[in-house]
Amino acid sequence: MTGATDAAVTPDLVEAAVRAAERLGKDVADVPVVAIAREAGISRSTLLRRLGGTRHALDDAVRATGVDPGGQSPVRERAIEAGAVLISGQGLAGLTLEAVAAVAQCSVHSLYVTFGGRDELLHAIFDRYSPALDLEEAIAEADGDLARAVHGFYRVLAATFTREPRIVPAIIAQSLALQTDEGIVEMARYLGPRLFGGLDGWLRGEVDAGRLRDFPTSLLIHQMTGPLLHYFLFRPVGEHIPGLRLADLDQACTVFAESFLRSFALPGD
Repeated sequence: MTGATDAAVTPDLVEAAVRAAERLGKDVADVPVVAIAREAGISRSTLLRRLGGTRHALDDAVRATGVDPGGQSPVRERAIEAGAVLISGQGLAGLTLEAVAAVAQCSVHSLYVTFGGRDELLHAIFDRYSPALDLEEAIAEADGDLARAVHGFYRVLAATFTREPRIVPAIIAQSLALQTDEGIVEMARYLGPRLFGGLDGWLRGEVDAGRLRDFPTSLLIHQMTGPLLHYFLFRPVGEHIPGLRLADLDQACTVFAESFLRSFALPGD
């Protein structure tokens, strides 16, 4: 192959995208992400994580090899990415169909045809950028190893807070400021069961298996997420306090994971 691929896109992903396009008889830009992931032998969430949440890098990498990826991405893909950028920069209030249409270079009518309305677009953005699938993968890969699962949990959560577009930090910031905001309530109704339902089931299973102390799973979730959430809320201010040395992210994740295990894992696990 000629040219150089984007640093985040390895040659195997480019080749998988081209094979998937040939198999489906479509341009690369029109091949669903899930089909490319299947061709590459990885999960959809893993592929999106490697691409930084957007397929633009993949299309650019394909183009750099001399293969034309095709025209613009479908309206659905452009709208989801545009909506994520708007939420990251302006919060949920910035997610209007008019604003999304302007950024995605499409019509408001096409958004209604594709999604049905703002709420459905919001759901699609949450499904794309929420950590739910990544957390499920980290827990499944631990294969019953509680310590490995807890460390994986913190790594996924840290990645969620730091990667662009910064959807989760924007939602948390707005939820702290406007707890009854219509968008926040809708997010809780839709995303809550998908995210916290999986965590609740996993933690309850660990309690039943005798690996975790028998506390309400809601408190266990608070104990797991609270320290890292506070770390990210405090860090932007703490960086400007003279003489204060802040732990780096890797160290923070390790310390928080070990602290949780010491507090709640039963002896012998």
